[in-house]
Amino acid sequence: TSRYLVQEMGREPTPEEIAARMDMSVDKVRKVLKIAIEPISLETPIGEEEDNHIGDFLEDKTQSSPSESVISGSLEEQTLKALATLTPREEKVLRMRFGIGEKSDHTLEEVGQNFDVTRERIRQIEAKALRKLRHPSRSKKLRAFIEQ
Repeated sequence: TSRYLVQEMGREPTPEEIAARMDMSVDKVRKVLKIAIEPISLETPIGEEEDNHIGDFLEDKTQSSPSESVISGSLEEQTLKALATLTPREEKVLRMRFGIGEKSDHTLEEVGQNFDVTRERIRQIEAKALRKLRHPSRSKKLRAFIEQ
């Protein structure tokens, strides 16, 4: 209603004009306008005993839930255990290729330069290491995370 009055009048309407248009009391219009403008603190107490705050009921999207944190930690632990079953060279190749414990993942060329071999040789080492990890004896504990 306020927007329509702005369009009609070319200015912000007074609370009295809004009240007349909406068939409401001027006091009620003023309360609504005050609520719409006034920011509310997340620390504002709510409930009968006022022992809760508005912020207690808002989800923090930047934080993972406790169950997600546990699953993530367990997945990381199992991944590291699986990698430890490979040769040191295979483990390092996979870590570099997939960015595990690194700042970012690396290309075949970059990993090849690190080991002083061709990118084709790195591809072969990577393929062999992944084949080993896919074996049921090594992949059993990791598959549980995929099936969840």
